Amino acid sequence: MRLAAVLTLILSPGLVYGGIFRQHRLAAPESQHVISNSISGQQRRPLPISLAQLKSASPLTGFAAFGDSYSAGIGTGVEGKEDDCRHGLGAHAELIAADLLANQGGRNSSAFQFLSCTGATTAQILSGGEGSQVDSFNVSLPADFALLSIGGNDLGFFDVINACVFRFYNFYSGTCESALANARIQIESNDFDQRLEVVIMEILDKIRWEKKPWFSITVLGYARFFNEVTDECDDMSFGIWWNGPKLKKDLRLQMNAMVLTVNAKIRKIIGAINSQFTKDKLIFVDYDELFEGHRFCEVGVKEPDYNRSDTWFFLVGGPDNAKNGTQSKHTSELETLSPNSVLVDPSSCLEPAQRSGDWGELALCYMAMSKARDPSLQLARGDLVAEDSMWYVPTYYGKTFHPRSLGHEAMKNKVYEVWHTLE
Repeated sequence: MRLAAVLTLILSPGLVYGGIFRQHRLAAPESQHVISNSISGQQRRPLPISLAQLKSASPLTGFAAFGDSYSAGIGTGVEGKEDDCRHGLGAHAELIAADLLANQGGRNSSAFQFLSCTGATTAQILSGGEGSQVDSFNVSLPADFALLSIGGNDLGFFDVINACVFRFYNFYSGTCESALANARIQIESNDFDQRLEVVIMEILDKIRWEKKPWFSITVLGYARFFNEVTDECDDMSFGIWWNGPKLKKDLRLQMNAMVLTVNAKIRKIIGAINSQFTKDKLIFVDYDELFEGHRFCEVGVKEPDYNRSDTWFFLVGGPDNAKNGTQSKHTSELETLSPNSVLVDPSSCLEPAQRSGDWGELALCYMAMSKARDPSLQLARGDLVAEDSMWYVPTYYGKTFHPRSLGHEAMKNKVYEVWHTLE
C-alpha cells in the first residue's frame, strides 16, 4: 500500500492517538505481532477500516521496524517484564502501529514486527550475524513498509557522551577531544556508508521489492542534544561522579555538529541508493527542528533539571514525560542485574558490555571499574543514583540522551508529515 493510503488509515475521523495505545500493548514474544480482532486469546483493536474495502488500493497489511535504541524506544515504559532489546511502549514505531489500530475495522489483520534492539549497529541488522534483524524479519507475515533508525552506535555516540559528558569510567574514560576526533574519523570514512547500503539492500531483497514495488523504507535521523548558545550551562554538569565535566558552549556546539553531520551523511547515503532505482525506495525523516526548545540547556533551565517535562531527552534515571502523565514502570519491573552478574564485576564486565553495545550495560561496567580502582569516589547525585536500588538497572543509565515519550510523539508526527508530502 502507498504511504498516502497508510495516512488515510491513520488519520481517519474519530481516531484517538495516545489513550488506546496505552491500554493495549502490541509487544509479544519474538517481537512479531499479528494485529487483528483477537490473537492468542488476547483482545486487539481492529484496524481503522476493513482491509477488504481497500483491495483496489493494495491495502496496508503490516510493517517492520529495524534499528537501534532510538527505534526501540528505551525508557518509554514497559508492560510486564522489560525485554532484552528494551522496547518501550512510547517508541515511535509502537505509536504508528497503535494509530493503525485506533479506529473500528473488519476482520482482516495486519502485522507489526518490532525488530529494533538497543545497542544495535549495522552489524546486528545484517544477515548472518548474531541476533540479525534481517534474519529475524519474517517475510511470511505481510509487510508493506519499514522504519529504520541506525548509525549512532556505529559512529561512536556513546564514547563521546561518556568521555565528554558523564565520564562513567571517571578519569579513565579518555579525553573528550580524543572521543570527538575518533567519531569524526568514523563519520568521514566510507565504512558506514557501505554497511548501511548493504543493510538497506538486504531488507529490500528479503522482501523481494521487485514484487512489491510500493514497499519503501523510512529512515529517521537524530536530533541535536543541546541549546548551544545559552550561558547558564557553562557552569553546569551531568557528570556521574563528583566534580564532573562542565557543559561548556564549545562542547555543546561540537556535539550538536556531530549529530548534524551524521544526519547529512545518512541523507547522502539515501540519495545515492535511491539513484539506483527508477522510483525512490527510501525516505529520510529529519525531525531535529521539532526538538527546538526541548533540548538540554534551554534558556532559564538549571541542569540537570529532572522536573522539566518539556525536555525531550532522558537524563540518567530521569522520569518519562508521556502525555497522559504515566511514567516508566518501577525499576523492579525493569531488567535488574544480580550483584554477582559479570556485567557489574569490574574484572570481567567490559567484554560482554562492549559486545552488547547497550549503553546501560557499558555505563554500569565503567562505574564498577571506576569504583574498584578508587573506592573513595563519590557520586554527584546520590539521591538519584542509589547503589542499593538503581546500580544494577541498565535502563536507568542506558536511556540517557534518548528521546522521551514526547520526543517519540514528535518523531512520529514528522514521519506523517513527510509521508503526506510524497503523494
